[in-house]
Amino acid sequence: MPSSDGEDKITRTTTDEGSKNDQAPRLLADNGSKGEGGKQSLPRDLPASANKSKHVLSFQPGGDFRRLAKKYRTEIAASSSSVLSTFVAFPLDFAKSRMQSYETGFLATIKDAYRAEGLRTFWRGVGPPLVSVTVVRTFSFSIYQRAKYTIDGLMKRFTGHSPLHIANAPGSYPNIYTLACFGTAGAVAGAIITTLSCPFELTKLNEQLAGKEAREKAVAPPANGAKSPRTPPSSHLDGKTGSWNTARRLIRDRGFQGLYAGYKLHLLRDTIGTAIYFTTYESAKQLMANARGRSPTSPYAVLVAGGLCGILTSTLIYPIDVAKTLYQKALLSAGSAHTPVPPIRVFQVGAYRGLGVSVIRSCFVNMIFFSNFEMVKRYINALD
Repeated sequence: MPSSDGEDKITRTTTDEGSKNDQAPRLLADNGSKGEGGKQSLPRDLPASANKSKHVLSFQPGGDFRRLAKKYRTEIAASSSSVLSTFVAFPLDFAKSRMQSYETGFLATIKDAYRAEGLRTFWRGVGPPLVSVTVVRTFSFSIYQRAKYTIDGLMKRFTGHSPLHIANAPGSYPNIYTLACFGTAGAVAGAIITTLSCPFELTKLNEQLAGKEAREKAVAPPANGAKSPRTPPSSHLDGKTGSWNTARRLIRDRGFQGLYAGYKLHLLRDTIGTAIYFTTYESAKQLMANARGRSPTSPYAVLVAGGLCGILTSTLIYPIDVAKTLYQKALLSAGSAHTPVPPIRVFQVGAYRGLGVSVIRSCFVNMIFFSNFEMVKRYINALD
């Protein structure tokens, strides 16, 4: 985030000065602890075994580790935070996908899935998102950081105003420069990362819908006087194949582009959504912290900003997300047949089904994500 680099410099300077000031007392203590013949002796009141165990249990990262950790602190913080937040909130994502696809209420969706498929179904398909979301978010934050500093340099060159300097200045408020910088950088990150995330979302959706689809196929009424009352309708959603076989089936039915079914809607959702996401987070942190003369990474500011960016983003892009889910579900069920693109319905009945769950999930995920993200970065910055 904008304040991170400034804080890193302060932390490094303070740590270096502190380590220099500590050198003299440390040398005196070492010399004083030497016995006859210049040999190092242990304190009289501390057994050798206790001193040895204390040394073994205290982990001191080496210089190479610290340098690598500080260099890639954004990637380390983003990846660890993604794994945690994705796993914890995945049942809510499961409920949202089914509510969008089958037009059922939250409690009815949860009860139906639990009774018919068991508790494990709420984490069905969590494997690919744990990998994909971690990779996507790590790349997304890296791209966003680079785009943010590039745009800041261009804006400072042509307008004389540095958005990042404004955002980090005590007592400052969001303005047109900061909003433009964060929004543009977020849109760039969202557009680029869609190419990586689209295939993973397709396979995840198949896993989330497959269990209910299989049950509906099993109880389908006979069609055109068929003898068997359990003749399944034509559907290619498979509840047993797993993500890898889903990808193979899409390639078989539609070619390699089958992995990017619904890509345009996905691109539209992520470009707009990521721009809103980062703009809201950065601006909320500025209002909650810098405008009040506090640290922009204070736990309270990060918690509120993370939850707010999740709520606002999921609400504004929800109609696009619904259209994407319905279109990808239809493509997964249609095999190689043509499927029309559904319209993006705004302010219509049924257009916001599952919005409450989506908002709660997004708020919860991002509160966990950003709190852990900033905590990990502070820990890495504190390494001396």
